[in-house]
Amino acid sequence: MRKYYLDNIRWITVVIVVIYHVLYMYNAEGVLGGLGKITSLPVQYYDVYQYLVYPWFMPVLFLVSGISARLSLDSHTEKEFIRARTLKLLIPSTIGLFVFQFIQGYVSMSLGGGFEGLVSEGVPKPLIYLIMVASGSGVLWYVHLLWLYCVILVLVRKIEKGKLLKAGEKTPLWMIALFLFPIWGAAQILNTPIVSVYRIAFYFVFFMLGYFVFSNDEVIERLKKIAVPLIVFAAVICVAFAGLYFGDNYADKPINRGLLYSLDAYAGSLAMLSGMARFGDFSNSFTKWMSGHSFGLYVFHYLGISSVALVLAKPGILPAPVCYILSLVAGFIFGYGLYAVISRIPFFRWAVLGIKKEKRDIV
Repeated sequence: MRKYYLDNIRWITVVIVVIYHVLYMYNAEGVLGGLGKITSLPVQYYDVYQYLVYPWFMPVLFLVSGISARLSLDSHTEKEFIRARTLKLLIPSTIGLFVFQFIQGYVSMSLGGGFEGLVSEGVPKPLIYLIMVASGSGVLWYVHLLWLYCVILVLVRKIEKGKLLKAGEKTPLWMIALFLFPIWGAAQILNTPIVSVYRIAFYFVFFMLGYFVFSNDEVIERLKKIAVPLIVFAAVICVAFAGLYFGDNYADKPINRGLLYSLDAYAGSLAMLSGMARFGDFSNSFTKWMSGHSFGLYVFHYLGISSVALVLAKPGILPAPVCYILSLVAGFIFGYGLYAVISRIPFFRWAVLGIKKEKRDIV
């Protein structure tokens, strides 16, 4: 039986990510990567949204990915699993960079003035193209790490031979609470410099917990019973984190190494997982459509947001509120529109989206 709540977590979280990236693009909190502040407001209080969602929205996706890996491996061989994950994850995040995502690299570099600087310095065009490719990964960092984790998982399975998975069924609630500490410990190591999103150990723990613990129906049933208190607790932690750190760079050290950040990430993930398992385990035509298009929205939305920032916001052509609205609209239009087009073009659907055959009915 399909676990519809997992599908719903994915598309809802991706929508949260789109909204986040609009505010991130024009943030006034010194979080590098977007265009930056375009308003004349002394304080952009609505930027608090970033603090409320950033610590947990990617951890919950890795948690769900771990659960999904268990479901896939229950019905496929390890070779089939790796082959499918390579098609869906590795190819779009490598070959897809050269075929399409270099465009995102151009836009991102232009926002920071890097592209014009390379041209003026006479850097050879082939080298500029390679730099654009490297800069075009954008949101695909999640896909990079997920493929790596899937490969490691297969190796771990060969060693543990189902013993850890069996033990995961019996995980009591008090032990689930204690998993906070390995998460916090993992937050301290294997964090890449400069590109702070590649937190290899931190997200790996969430993925493995998803596979070995939260993929068990027995554990989910225990969490469902405390879903409401978990949601309330997570909300309190999110507000506390936002109140304590608003105005600081939440996406880098020392904040993202702190215990409160890890607690926020874990509590938010458990609240989403338990809440959706209890209240969101359903499917209808809308949720099916949203779920079927969530990967395309994730892959392409940032191109729409950043393009509006480059063309309209950076030169100040339109007022800031209009730029915000157009960026949000463009995020969804690019996300769904490019997915609809590219998923139907031979070779490109394989290279950019990991789709072997044309899917005319995407549900």
